[in-house]
Amino acid sequence: MKLKVLLPNQVLVDEEAAKVVAEAENGSFCLLPRHVDFVAALAPGILSFVDPRGVEVFLALDEGVLVKQGAEVLVSTRRGVRGGQLGELRRLVSRQFRELDQQEVKARSAMAKIEAGFVRRFLELQELG
Repeated sequence: MKLKVLLPNQVLVDEEAAKVVAEAENGSFCLLPRHVDFVAALAPGILSFVDPRGVEVFLALDEGVLVKQGAEVLVSTRRGVRGGQLGELRRLVSRQFRELDQQEVKARSAMAKIEAGFVRRFLELQELG
């Protein structure tokens, strides 16, 4: 099967896979090359696949959608991290979430400044009127 994992700004995986295991809201499932076409809403969690050499690869994914059609498996998700082993994946996810938290703090600070400026201008206009 051809596995493609798509993020909003990049292709995380574009490889052959002998087996794909993912998590949906109602539990995990396994896809093999001859399985029927399939669509699933993915829950945040681990997606693993086995490459043609038999090496298992792990991805941490946010919620998303998986579509298997013929010999192609497409996954679309907002965030994802690829790691070789589960321990490595855990470190990558922790680092990425720390970076996202820092970006979120900056964004919230900028929004607070915009809101404060809006309120100040609104009060100034009321005083003039």
